[in-house]
Amino acid sequence: MQNVLLLSDEQSALQETAAAFLAEFANARKPRDEDAALWQRIAELGWPAVQVPEALGGLGMGPVELALLMEEMGGRLTRSPFFASVVLAQTALIETADAAAQERHLPALAAGEASATLILAPGCEWSRDALSVGCRRDEDGWVLSGEAFQVIDDGSCDVAFVAARHADGVALFHVPADAPGVERVALDVWDLTRPQMTWRFRDLRLPPDARVDDPQRLDAGLARTVAHAALQLAAEQVGGAAACLEMTVAYTRERMQFGKPVASFQAVKHRCAEMMLRLETARSAVRGVAAIAAGLVDADELAREVAVARVLANDAYRYCAQEAVQLHGGVGFTWEYDPQLHFKRAQWGSQWFGTAARWRERVATHLLDFA
Repeated sequence: MQNVLLLSDEQSALQETAAAFLAEFANARKPRDEDAALWQRIAELGWPAVQVPEALGGLGMGPVELALLMEEMGGRLTRSPFFASVVLAQTALIETADAAAQERHLPALAAGEASATLILAPGCEWSRDALSVGCRRDEDGWVLSGEAFQVIDDGSCDVAFVAARHADGVALFHVPADAPGVERVALDVWDLTRPQMTWRFRDLRLPPDARVDDPQRLDAGLARTVAHAALQLAAEQVGGAAACLEMTVAYTRERMQFGKPVASFQAVKHRCAEMMLRLETARSAVRGVAAIAAGLVDADELAREVAVARVLANDAYRYCAQEAVQLHGGVGFTWEYDPQLHFKRAQWGSQWFGTAARWRERVATHLLDFA
């Protein structure tokens, strides 16, 4: 039996290719007008197709391969539609949509010809009561109304898949970004590498086939979507933590004090060792869960497994980011150095798909029930 923590040759090659590509084309510090060109290059590499079934134009890979890409993008703070379009929108279609909707929408998303986002509750949590968009039937189809906050969208998304409440429950809709009745407003955000918007729906009229979900799969499917997305966010956080450790070690080796490199001081060594311990613990958890995630059918079981990886990766990234700022001294807070960018990304990630405290509660509840 293969050790789930060891990568295959193909997986290692994918990660090495991603690392080399992003080292050259990372855009966290580049102008926004270059983002479209990066997304085009990413599409040409086939990354948006990684988890889409081969029958629908994808590569038919799984959570491990997607996590490897997310880890490398997290290390480089890549600003692109990948997280919104692949991790969120594609996963929602795979988990909840009927066959006809998957055939209509997944091939274009897999090819990178279109990009999308997913609109749930603020913070991209799945909660019926927290949904801020409503819908109703009319003779010609559906009408959507409401306002959605904190939508992961850099302004380039072509469509959104919107979860909306109606009299009998919830439905998921395909909504073109340029449809009459849709208004998008950019938000002022702390983490400039992950743009967000508010989407407003003013009696937006949609045809009957705009509803994409299979009602029998919707609730469990959206719960699974959030769990998978939380796992991929954890992979991204592992990449960010690794970048923080790498840049901190490099800086402390160069920084001289009392005629010696700062890295030679025992206190600094201990802090870097703690960073590495937390990083590798989180990486092992994320890869271990990613290796079994595809086989976990039950949404609650999947969420319980993801919870451990989510908590460890979140804590590791926040710890490594704050240590990077501290060990860089005063320059850690300046725009010219990257620790402040990772610190902001770490703070942002800690609030999405539920806080770390809520994921810890999920683990604790399961362990207490089991005991």
